[in-house]
Amino acid sequence: MPEKTLTRAEISEAIAENVGFPRHRSMELLEQILEQMIVGLVEDGELKLSSFGSFNVRQKNNRIGRNPKTGKEVMITPRKTISFRASHILKEGVLKK
Repeated sequence: MPEKTLTRAEISEAIAENVGFPRHRSMELLEQILEQMIVGLVEDGELKLSSFGSFNVRQKNNRIGRNPKTGKEVMITPRKTISFRASHILKEGVLKK
């Protein structure tokens, strides 16, 4: 399976072509959407996109890990992380391709 990253520029270009916006306006729109997604995660700790999936902010506790090169145990500090759970519609769409 070839690895290809979908870039903001490519998404913006697709918006411009499909909606008929100028390229600079479609990039502004994409940036505003992504910013609102970040705001939602920061303020509410979750973001749900119907037919796509859910993003959640999780708090991870400190734990003991191991350096894979040396095998030495190290303490991993507590931190926040984002998890994603795909909707069944997204899963089905990916499995069909």
